[in-house]
Amino acid sequence: MREWIEREANELLPELIEWRRDFHRNPELGFEEVRTAGVVAAHLQEQGLEVSTGIGKTGVIAMVEPDGLDEDSETVLLRFDMDALPILEETGLPFASQNPGVMHACGHDGHTAIGMGVAKLLARHRNELPGRVKLVFQPAEEGLGGAKAMIEDGALDEPQPAASYGLHLWSRLPYKQVVVQPGPLWAAADIFTLTIRGQGGHGATPHDTIDATYVASQVVVALQSIVARNANPADTAVVTVGSFQSGTAGNVISEQAVLKGTMRSFEPEVRDLLRARLDEVCAGVCQAMGATYEISMQSCVPPTVNSEEGARLMEVVANGVVGGENVAQIPPMMVGEDMAEFLNRAPGCFVLVGAANPDEGFYSPHHSPTFDFEESVMPTGVALLTEAAFAQLSLRQSGGDMPEG
Repeated sequence: MREWIEREANELLPELIEWRRDFHRNPELGFEEVRTAGVVAAHLQEQGLEVSTGIGKTGVIAMVEPDGLDEDSETVLLRFDMDALPILEETGLPFASQNPGVMHACGHDGHTAIGMGVAKLLARHRNELPGRVKLVFQPAEEGLGGAKAMIEDGALDEPQPAASYGLHLWSRLPYKQVVVQPGPLWAAADIFTLTIRGQGGHGATPHDTIDATYVASQVVVALQSIVARNANPADTAVVTVGSFQSGTAGNVISEQAVLKGTMRSFEPEVRDLLRARLDEVCAGVCQAMGATYEISMQSCVPPTVNSEEGARLMEVVANGVVGGENVAQIPPMMVGEDMAEFLNRAPGCFVLVGAANPDEGFYSPHHSPTFDFEESVMPTGVALLTEAAFAQLSLRQSGGDMPEG
C-alpha cells in the first residue's frame, strides 16, 4: 500500500466536494454533458495531460504516463461516468439542481469528481508509474449506450488497455464498505416498448370495440408468468413493466396502449428465454382478444462480470485502503451498468463503495428524487482507483505476482 495515496487522497476532500457540488448543481442528461465534459477536460489539461474530447459524442479521455516510457508498456483503463437522470430533484440541498427536471440521482457527480481527483494524483506522480493509465470519462451510462459509443470512437485503441477498473458509490451500503467479488456483480439489461392496437369506441358500447387498455392489462399480468413459470427457479430473472399509457378520457375506450419495461438476467440462455417469451405471451393474449401488437426491443448492457485476477487485485487494494473487515461480497444485483462493455474487452474489476450515512439522511435509494450520498467517502474512491492503477501496472514488472496490501 502506498501511504502517500491515501494521505493525498484525503487532502483532496475540499476540492472533491467543490467539484461534486458544481456537477450536482449543473446536471446534464446522457450525450448532453457538454458543460461537464468541458470542466473535466479543462481540469485534465491543467494537470498537463494529453486530452481527447468528443469521444462517443461527449466523452473525454486523458493519458497519464511517465517520461521515456517504452511503447510496449502496459496500459490500464479507469472509467468514470458523467450523466444525470430525468428526475425532478426534491432534496432541498443548497447545491440542488438548477436544471429543472434533471438531477444527479445516481452518484455520477461523485464519480466524475473522483475521476478528477485520481487524475490529479496520477499526474503528480506520473514518473512513478510503471506504465500508462487511460482515464475515461464516459457519457450516457443510464441506458443510452455511452460506453459502446466511446468504444466505437476508439476509446480502447492506441494503446489498448490490458485491464479496466471502475467504481460506483452506493447509498444503501455501509459507509466505506467496499464490495469486491469475482464473476457477475450486476445483470444484463434490456428494455422494450410494446404497442397494442385495438379498436376504439364509446365507453357505453364495449361490444363494438377491442379495448386496448383491457388487452394491455392482461398482457401485464401474463408477463409475470415468464419468471414464475418459464424461467428455471435456480436462475435469476426480472421482467418489469414500468410504464402503461392508454386512453384519453373516462368514457372513451382506447384504441392503443403503450407499455414500456425492462428485463434483467445474467445467463445468455435466460436472456434469450425472456426475449422469446415476451413475444409469445404478447402474441397469444392479443390473438385471443382480437388485438395486434408491435415490440421494439433494445439491448442496453451485458452483465457486469469481474475477472478472477481483477477481483483479487482489487481485494488486495481494498484491504489496504479500508481494512479487510470492510471488504465484502453480496448476492449479484439486477442493476445494469455499461462498465460491462469495457470489462468484456479489458477484463478487470468494478467495485461498489458504501456511501450511506442514515444518521445524516444519506440513505435514499438510487434514482430517487431525494437521493444523496455521504461526500466524505470520495477520497476512498480516489485511493482505491489510484492504487488499483499502480497495482495493475506493477503486475507485469513483478512477473504476475499479486502485490501485497
